[in-house]
Amino acid sequence: MTPILRPFSLDRVVQAVELVRQRLLRATAALEAAGIPYAVAGGNAVALWVSRIDVSAVRNTSDVDLLVRRADLDAIRTALAAAGFEYRHVAGIDLFLDGPSGKARDGVHLIFEGETVRPGEPLPNPAVTESEAGGEYRVLALRALVQIKLTAYRDKDRTHLRDLLEVGLIDDSWLQHYPVVLADRLRVLIETPGG
Repeated sequence: MTPILRPFSLDRVVQAVELVRQRLLRATAALEAAGIPYAVAGGNAVALWVSRIDVSAVRNTSDVDLLVRRADLDAIRTALAAAGFEYRHVAGIDLFLDGPSGKARDGVHLIFEGETVRPGEPLPNPAVTESEAGGEYRVLALRALVQIKLTAYRDKDRTHLRDLLEVGLIDDSWLQHYPVVLADRLRVLIETPGG
């Protein structure tokens, strides 16, 4: 099926970014109000860190990733439902759609501390406590964020790591913070900055 092309529109681009921002703020406000520990992770956490150095290097993302504790899942479901999100468990992923017409690609995705996202990953996710206050929300600490990105190591994770390298948030001194398998992955990115 051929997609329907609409006219070019910077307004739609801005709207897409704003919808992610609103979703992140609604979800984190609901968790804060319920006293549920969490940390903003994924592309939003990378963007928040990168923006502290160079806003022109920020890369947008379409979803919201939150690091949480599995033991809090029922409380999270209750809190996010009250904020208008609908829980789904799809293809092994726990996520929340933004209302009945929401899409998985722009939902709130949960990742769990102490677990791996995919079988065979070399390290489990860090603890929720490895986070920092970011104003209205908590953001994964940089060392923990880099660990998650090195562990997942998909194309988008490598791109996010290159963004962190490019603005100088991480460099070869970070190799010492990770086990060999992750340090080797970081070394490859350092040695091949263009991909």
